[in-house]
Amino acid sequence: MKIPTSVLRLKGFRFPREIIAYAVWAYHRFAMSTADVEDLLAERGVIVSREAIRLWVNLFGPHFANCVRRDRPRPNDKWHLDEVVISIRGKKHWLWRAIDAEGDVLDILVQTRRNAKAAKRFLQRLINQFGEPRVVITDKLRSYVKPIKTLAADADHRAHKGLNNAIEGSHRPTRKREKIFSRFKSHRQAQRFLSAHDQINLIFRPRRFQLTANSYRHARADAFSLWAEYTIEMVA
Repeated sequence: MKIPTSVLRLKGFRFPREIIAYAVWAYHRFAMSTADVEDLLAERGVIVSREAIRLWVNLFGPHFANCVRRDRPRPNDKWHLDEVVISIRGKKHWLWRAIDAEGDVLDILVQTRRNAKAAKRFLQRLINQFGEPRVVITDKLRSYVKPIKTLAADADHRAHKGLNNAIEGSHRPTRKREKIFSRFKSHRQAQRFLSAHDQINLIFRPRRFQLTANSYRHARADAFSLWAEYTIEMVA
C-alpha cells in the first residue's frame, strides 16, 4: 500500500497519518486484534501501544467507512435482509443486516429486539439512505411482513429461507471477529465496529472466485488507491 508521505501530519498525533491509516486498514482487513496490529507495526520499527491502536480504530474507522459509502455506486434495488443473534455481556441482541443482489452490505443495525418494531426501524433506515427497493428477500420471520407492506408497498416481498443463502454468508466475518473479541463488550462497540468493518471490507474483499487473477489485482490496486485518497482526507 503506497500512501504519500508528504501529506501534513494530523494535529495532536505523534505518528504520521500513513501509519495510523495502515493500522486501521490491517485491523479491519484481517482477523487481527489490536495486540496483533501492535506486533505487526513493531516488526516494522513502529513502537505504539495497543491502546493507541484501539483509539485510532475507533476514531478513524468511521471516517474510512463514510468515505466508502460516499463513493460507492448506487446499490442494486434487490435487497436481502436477515437478522442474527449476538451476545453482549451475557444478553441476547440481534444484528440486522441488509445486502444487495451483488452481495455488498448496505447497512447493519444492532438492536435488542427481533419484532415488527425492530424490523420497521431497520427498513426505514435503509429506505432513508437508498430509496424504496424493487425486491425484498427475507427469511420466514413474520415481523417483516407489516413493515414491508407499510414502507415499501410496491416491493415484491419474497419470504423463503432458501433464497437468503447469500446473506447468511455475510454473517461469517462477524462471527470471526466476535470470537476474537471474546464477544462484544457493549451495544455501542458492536454497532461502531461492524458499521465500519463491513464497509471497509466492501472494497478490500471483492468476490475473488468471480475474477481472473489480473482482474483481482486491478481491483486490489484500485482499493489501495482509494485508501490513500481517504488517508489524505483524514481530520482529527
